[in-house]
Amino acid sequence: MEFTELKGVLEGLLFASGDEGVTVKQVAKVLNITPSSVDHLINELKYDYEHTERGMMIIQSHEVYHLSTKPEHSSYFVKLLETPQSNRLSQAALETLAIIAYEQPITRVEIEEIRGVNSDRPVQTLLAKSLIEEVGRREGVGRPVLFGTGKDFLTYFGLTSLAELPPLPENINSDTLEQEADLFFDRFNELQNNKS
Repeated sequence: MEFTELKGVLEGLLFASGDEGVTVKQVAKVLNITPSSVDHLINELKYDYEHTERGMMIIQSHEVYHLSTKPEHSSYFVKLLETPQSNRLSQAALETLAIIAYEQPITRVEIEEIRGVNSDRPVQTLLAKSLIEEVGRREGVGRPVLFGTGKDFLTYFGLTSLAELPPLPENINSDTLEQEADLFFDRFNELQNNKS
């Protein structure tokens, strides 16, 4: 791997390590290079950050290196934190959440059978927002995790109980399935929009 490519990988490792950061020893092992080569890469990357109009810098705390924002830009970060963030969910997350809300407790495999697509990312997003939570494990092979609505689900949608969820359409045939699903998700989206 070329030096410039290694420098790019190092930058990615610093970013991916987040608050934990990385040590020279860790980087040397991952990149399969000597610690002195890692030091050289870090110094080159530091130079790049210091001598261009970049918003990042590398800091060292004990033996650990971190990517950090530049202190001179702190007023902008304060403004960002004061700006209300959009809490809107993606369509995939909404679909997954609706399935869990109506079918709970339910496993990830069962969710994927209903949606017809991999649901790892929507499930992780919903877990991170505390809209769903692990509520147990199903008996059987592998004892898969069961998901149910989380502590913030009702608050997020401005509901007092699950009984306030829009009713599921009844007597759906294959001709009207897509139309009914669109109407259902429109109602679910209305709950979300009323919340934001």
